Amino acid sequence: MTEQKIIVTVSGTDKVGIVAKIATALAMLEVNIEDIKQTIMQGYFVMFLLGDIEKSKFSFKDIKENLIKIGDELGMEIWVQKKDIFDKMHSLD
Repeated sequence: MTEQKIIVTVSGTDKVGIVAKIATALAMLEVNIEDIKQTIMQGYFVMFLLGDIEKSKFSFKDIKENLIKIGDELGMEIWVQKKDIFDKMHSLD
């Protein structure tokens, strides 16, 4: 079910440990990482991640709040959206 999938977007100045910190947080939140893409453009880090929250005991809200807090600690922007909402926002229909 797509409502159990989330899209996490991370951006900001590149530094050591971004992926590790976010992956560790997701593991603690019981979110399964299904796909991850990242790039660095002129020192600017961008990552898109697809996660499955179906087996997590944490709510979407809890997961989102935890990731945003980590973004603040890293000095990064982090957005967390439900995949079905993300898909609707980015469709041409």
